[in-house]
Amino acid sequence: MRNHVRAKITFFIMLLKNAVWSMVGFIQAFSLLCLSLFSSGQSGSARPATSSDNSTISPVIVIGFMGGFVKHDNAVHSGVQLAARLRQDYASGVYVEVFENRRREKARQEILRLLSKNHDGTLTAEEKQNARVIIYGMSWGASETVTLARELERDSIPVLLTVQVDSISKIRQNDAVIPANVAEAANFYQPSGMLHGQPQIRAADGSRTRILGNYRFDYKSKPILCDKYPWYDRVFTKSHTEIECDPTVWNQVESLIRAKLPAQKPTGLPQRSIQ
Repeated sequence: MRNHVRAKITFFIMLLKNAVWSMVGFIQAFSLLCLSLFSSGQSGSARPATSSDNSTISPVIVIGFMGGFVKHDNAVHSGVQLAARLRQDYASGVYVEVFENRRREKARQEILRLLSKNHDGTLTAEEKQNARVIIYGMSWGASETVTLARELERDSIPVLLTVQVDSISKIRQNDAVIPANVAEAANFYQPSGMLHGQPQIRAADGSRTRILGNYRFDYKSKPILCDKYPWYDRVFTKSHTEIECDPTVWNQVESLIRAKLPAQKPTGLPQRSIQ
């Protein structure tokens, strides 16, 4: 008797499961049908706008790399603030993006995508020749700046400008020699503390690369207040942090970058003074 009841219960559970799965299948099929109908009705408006002018001219690409373990969107840091100002002033014709220093390959792939007219990452000789790329970075990010430029050299892509701020070389990286595909390079550094930047950069080929300067800053006599930075940065890497938050340094970095960008259209808004 018990076995007979158990068999009935088991059979009932199986029927219930089949009913549930049938209902789930019906709901899924009905949802897919609705989605396909909605998509077909909206296909005209969902297609991105294209312009014959914009499709043939790649933007000036500005890539920034953060130092240490700083996130790409940490607005306390000068490199992120610089990118935000550039985006605000150049609504079109200039692409600006900041990456964590460990994301170099992601930055390279983004450059290849932007330079490709059909955005597939495969470049013609003409697309490579017309590239306008600027790279800047702080600390480990400055080391990645040079390494990315060197990778672009292997891709036969020229770089307009590299800017290093207190460059700290990563293992198996050489942040002192600027590859020959870079037209101009600048280096800002400070000599004090546990972390102090590369004091001198040089060109791999002096006939092709112009070193704008190795600019030394010393904060022992004129310290910089970096009260928004973490306390451990201000204590253990004081001078390294000071050059990162020094407005004089970053005004000069910004001035060098803006000199390579297209002329701005008048907006009626006051322009930021660059010294």
